Amino acid sequence: MIERALWNERYRERGALWGAAPNQFVVDRLRGLEPCRVLDLGAGQGRNAIWLAEQGHRVTAVDLSDVAIEQARELAAGAGVEVDLVAADLSAWEPEAASFDLVLLVYVQVPEDLRKELHAKAIGALAPGGQVVVIAHHRDNLDHGVGGPPMPEILFDEELLAADFAELDVIENGRVLRHVDRDGVKGDAIDIVFMARRVGQRGSVGAD
Repeated sequence: MIERALWNERYRERGALWGAAPNQFVVDRLRGLEPCRVLDLGAGQGRNAIWLAEQGHRVTAVDLSDVAIEQARELAAGAGVEVDLVAADLSAWEPEAASFDLVLLVYVQVPEDLRKELHAKAIGALAPGGQVVVIAHHRDNLDHGVGGPPMPEILFDEELLAADFAELDVIENGRVLRHVDRDGVKGDAIDIVFMARRVGQRGSVGAD
């Protein structure tokens, strides 16, 4: 697969491509969440999955790149945590239905048809009361932010996410700023944080 080969090469060449620390919005929104079953789709080198495992969650992390998954395996071992790491094409891999309390998608950049399919899989994977968290580059970043991909077709906005997850109860859906100072790029990127819950008994994300 050409796309897998490209990502494998990128991870080999760049090392910690996105840095070792978890995403700031993952930490802010999910700190204090009662330990639960987590699915991290498009997990890359596992920075968020490993942090979640350190918080006591049972985490399954899936990514297309087998190189990234092996790097995540080494990082998890170094951190002394266990993460179920899966190298798989997200368009073909199927999560077990209604088996996760939290599904996480952080900067997963795919074409529209795959995006809708992936979001449908995320919904199907949620247990009653489970929640989905999407963190992505906002379309406004193209003209008003820094960094991020230049292709509008793989960016997100509030209406798009509300439509994809219409069957869930929305908790948060809005723009956030993320300061960037890396590889010669400095300024504020415009991201979007979307959180929604499947009706059920599980407590809220971020609850103490």
